[in-house]
Amino acid sequence: MSDDDLDHGGGAAPDAEPKADEAQGGTPGTPSTTGDGPSGDAAREPNPFDRADRSPLGGAGTTGGAGTARAARRSLGQGSPGDHRTAAGRDAHVHYGDRYELLLGDRPHFVQGAVPAETLDHLDDVYCETDGYQRMKDRLRSHRVLVLCGEPGSGRTATALALLAEQTGRRVHRLDPRHGVDEITADALHEKAGHLLEHRPDDVVRAEDGRRHGRGGERGEPARRPPVRLSELHLDRFADLLRGVDGYAVVVLGNGDLADRLLRGRYGMYCAPPPAADVLHRHLRLLLRGAPEEATAEARALAVRADVVDALGLEELRPREAAQLADHLAGHRRGTLTDEQLLAECASFVRAQARDWFAGADRPGTLPEALPLLNAAAFRIAVAVFDGSAYSIATEAAELLAWELAVTLDPEHPAGRRLFGTHAEHRPVLARSVLEDGELDLGRAKVPVRAVRFQGTALATAVLAEVWHGYHNVRGPVARWLRGLCDDPRPEVWVRASIAAGVLCSWDWIHGYHELVAPLAGTDDPVARMAAATALAEAARDPEVRPAVAATLKDWAASDDPQLRDTALLTHGYEYAAGGLRGSLDAVARVVREQEPTDFDVLVPASFSVTRLLASGDPDPVLRRMRRWLADGRQNLANLVHLTVIRSLTTRTTYLWGLRDVPELDEHAARPLMVALLATRPDLAPVLGGLLRHSLVTARAGEAALDGLGSLLRRAAKDPTALDLVCGLLPLISVERRDRDRLRGLLNDLVRDRDRPLDKSAARRMWDAVAEGAHR
Repeated sequence: MSDDDLDHGGGAAPDAEPKADEAQGGTPGTPSTTGDGPSGDAAREPNPFDRADRSPLGGAGTTGGAGTARAARRSLGQGSPGDHRTAAGRDAHVHYGDRYELLLGDRPHFVQGAVPAETLDHLDDVYCETDGYQRMKDRLRSHRVLVLCGEPGSGRTATALALLAEQTGRRVHRLDPRHGVDEITADALHEKAGHLLEHRPDDVVRAEDGRRHGRGGERGEPARRPPVRLSELHLDRFADLLRGVDGYAVVVLGNGDLADRLLRGRYGMYCAPPPAADVLHRHLRLLLRGAPEEATAEARALAVRADVVDALGLEELRPREAAQLADHLAGHRRGTLTDEQLLAECASFVRAQARDWFAGADRPGTLPEALPLLNAAAFRIAVAVFDGSAYSIATEAAELLAWELAVTLDPEHPAGRRLFGTHAEHRPVLARSVLEDGELDLGRAKVPVRAVRFQGTALATAVLAEVWHGYHNVRGPVARWLRGLCDDPRPEVWVRASIAAGVLCSWDWIHGYHELVAPLAGTDDPVARMAAATALAEAARDPEVRPAVAATLKDWAASDDPQLRDTALLTHGYEYAAGGLRGSLDAVARVVREQEPTDFDVLVPASFSVTRLLASGDPDPVLRRMRRWLADGRQNLANLVHLTVIRSLTTRTTYLWGLRDVPELDEHAARPLMVALLATRPDLAPVLGGLLRHSLVTARAGEAALDGLGSLLRRAAKDPTALDLVCGLLPLISVERRDRDRLRGLLNDLVRDRDRPLDKSAARRMWDAVAEGAHR
């Protein structure tokens, strides 16, 4: 039963003034000799208000700014959790040919073949020149060899074919990618022809790496095909061979350390994707050939329709994706695809990208060779968790995850860190992300940062879903990594990690709870417990998972373990676990009622959660409940109200973020919650003033409440908007002469403070606000 439904019998009415013995029971901060405390000659009981402004994180820091939490929810909030399962449309299947083939003995037989004429004809119809195409052509003509670096799907292969076809009169041959340029002989080359050689990232190492590749692993593993080698020395030799046959060659290479190195040499050039709109137009024009003239324009208009853009979840399509979208749009125009089918096909693009990133990312299965791909995989996962956050934080998190992945793959040989690996300018490309100037919300201030961000709103969720659902063995290192991040005292780290952990728990409660939440909830670290509470609340946003979260919190609330009890209290501050404000307030009150009135260890997380609920965007039911708790007559509930009121005076609104946006409070994020509520809900001023006055006249809470009010007045003196609001509040708490004397004494003390004197003009306005009769 809710507290709202209780019959309080002879208790004071919710709107009544404090009892006379409590209101007049001595000066604030001294024990009452009537109903609130022991007799005057008795030893003073512990006062929970001695440290009323204590953070639930203790000395570990704050909960961080609302901007950090909002950014995390935004990046992982694309679609409902139930939608993110392992699934893919027809375009999401990625075929790797012989990537998983284990080859014994020497290199396989060299294979090559001519590019079919129809392929080149199709290329003539759809190819869009990339930026720098003319410079690529000039370098190929002068050097005979060109290395094109770029991500898969960026149009690098099409550009290579276009260059070679133009240079050689459309005589182009593909060379076996299993062999490096150091193994190619003159007999393998064709007279007056172009040669295309495409390498995967795991095919190539630098010549100076000097790694050994025996016929068998140290643990009896079969021999694996050694990667080919590529350096400028090898490319010089290759160019000489090509001059001998009057031929040309383009080597296609993925981004990475080697590409970064070659881009600074004679042969390397970056292949930037051409504008997606141009690629889309060319493909549509070809696919809708014979249709009415307006068909292409209608299809292009459909491509920018809001629901299609949202389904794609990508800022800029790569040429391969633009070609696929053109096929889907043409199908929709011809009537073979419905709107729902079109949106489903568009949604498969990000899943295809994530699957392509992680499929076989530990190949060939031994640590030295797999480490570059593991580093890239770790960076992509880290960007998913820290999308839009500081690049330095995401990079450090990626290094920690790479270590976890490496230790899981090869526990006997933990890997170190590359000190001068891929440069910061090139690394984001591995995760389809960009570096840009951003702002990090620290709570008290916002600081400029160099931020890393996915080029697509749906990529973060797609990456986590692919890893979590697609590769069970990766769950262990990812869970350990997130738990470690949740121990980090920096809110910019633990907030992001805890929200990601909550998303994973919502996708698989059984695994996520035992691997992520339970180990954090029972620790002595208050930051870890707050992170566990945040993860549970995030998981409870899924209605199907909410009953499991609620049952867990019920068990914890009744537990003898104070850490579990505190975690349960903190979780209810987010509202979701109990299904709403009423249930959350019931759960908090139930725990507090069962404890001693002076049990500060319970009152700290309980009061913080009630204050957070007060900032959740619907303060009316919270204030009604607080008044009922005062009327209830039980001291532990009254203490909870007083501490909540004091927190509202001293806690910046930004620290009280929840898991849903409250736009009306954004303008007042840096102000105390009391001021924010007065600004956004002026109709609540009488209720807020009544609760504050009750705390001020209560002996055990009065001194702490007066200190909190002094802090509020100091801040208001520097903020004209807050000063106006506070001057409107002061008459509501200066009803009687004792009230006015108390406030005037406070103002005198603040003005005469030798270290931080209150501004006299602001103090004069406040003094006038507490004048007799000002409250009428």
